[in-house]
Amino acid sequence: MLRTLSGTALITVLLATSAIAQNAKAIVATASKTIGADGLNSITYSGSATTGNFGQSQAIAGPLAVTTITNYTRAIDLAQPASRASGATMPPATPGGPPPQPGTFNQNITPANAAWTQQLEIWVTPWAFLRGATANNATVRSERADGKTYKVVSWMPPQKAPSGQPYRVNGYINDQNLIERVETWVEHPVLGDLHVDTFYSNYQDFGGVKVPTKIIQKRADLTTFEATIASAKPNPSNLTELLTPPPPAAGAPSGAPAGPPPSQPAQSEKLADGVYRITGNYSAVAVEFSDHIVVLEGGQSEARGLAVIAETRRVIPNKPIRYLVNTHAHFDHASGLAPFAAEGITIITHENNKAYLEKALSGPRTLVGDTLAQSNRKPKIESAGDKRILQDGTRSIELHHVENLAHSNGMLVAYLPKEKILFTADFNVPAPGQPVSPAIGTLVQNIDRLKLDFDKHVLVHPPNPDRVMTKADLLELAKGTK
Repeated sequence: MLRTLSGTALITVLLATSAIAQNAKAIVATASKTIGADGLNSITYSGSATTGNFGQSQAIAGPLAVTTITNYTRAIDLAQPASRASGATMPPATPGGPPPQPGTFNQNITPANAAWTQQLEIWVTPWAFLRGATANNATVRSERADGKTYKVVSWMPPQKAPSGQPYRVNGYINDQNLIERVETWVEHPVLGDLHVDTFYSNYQDFGGVKVPTKIIQKRADLTTFEATIASAKPNPSNLTELLTPPPPAAGAPSGAPAGPPPSQPAQSEKLADGVYRITGNYSAVAVEFSDHIVVLEGGQSEARGLAVIAETRRVIPNKPIRYLVNTHAHFDHASGLAPFAAEGITIITHENNKAYLEKALSGPRTLVGDTLAQSNRKPKIESAGDKRILQDGTRSIELHHVENLAHSNGMLVAYLPKEKILFTADFNVPAPGQPVSPAIGTLVQNIDRLKLDFDKHVLVHPPNPDRVMTKADLLELAKGTK
């Protein structure tokens, strides 16, 4: 009897699964016919757009600084798949900063960019989504949202996340068989499973293909891209030309961009008794107290965070790391926090960043597969306001908020009064021929306000060649902001 029931149950499950798959195929076929995707192999469209500076804006939780893209044009080859988008840009004006300079937006995705973090930009478009659903055994469910009922079609691409888990894509099809929304998730070193949500509306017919003339993409609920489409052409005859980036300007290096420099091993140099600068990529500082260690800055990646931890323990053995001080929450300065959180080390950040980092580091991390995901630990995060002092009988570290800074409203600098050392992030020495950032002037104003007396100035982004700066260096640099 048990075998009969088990067999019957199995047949029922198989029939139900088959029915769901067949239902999904029918829904996808109807949607494809509705938007004219059946004979579509490529498309180009143009209009205007904006991008939001995700993870690098003054307020980490938003609103994001917005860059306008004029003459926005995108071409998509659904067969390769490949995509290229471009347009002239004008970044926003920064209070107290130099006038914004025009630039160029370029997004080039080729089959060589196989990572889902790149390819998703193609597959979340309505036409590619339906192709993916057809090729990847899509399923369907009904869901009601905002007073409307949607057919939600889901499928998984062949790529796998770093954790080994599959990605998934959901498309929301309305009662007119038009895709209103496509969502997916990608790994992110700060946010864990990062939700990428793209919305489509105001469909219009261009050459027999329905194209959404309003596109909005959000990441972690913040608008990172928005476009208004004015024209479109299916299966353009000049597709190869549209997908080919222009040659580099005269005097510019040819070939692919060099990208970031190779990762360097973490080494250290002694700044004072019990104080060490950890070099290699983003600099950090390890400070020894009587029964614990404080680390200033966790680095730009999990690998860097792990390297900083290892080098700290090498130069200051047999003491636990109690605190990690995060200068600010921009992603390039927060991507090394996870290894510290995974070890139960308390992270100190400015109060403007605390809620954001708590949510980010406490959320699901099923795709990342990093040390924090494996630890199952809840991050411990504390805040600093205008001033916080870490001290014992041996020494103290003062953490000060940098006021009126356009770059970040949650920036901390660390000051060691006994050793006369100042530690800062993103107050950089410009490359030859480049102007001095107005942020340097803001830093000097805050130093004067706080009456910080220091000799050594340690930069997270050291100058080239690498060295510890001085107060005299900073004051000389600040002359360029006047």
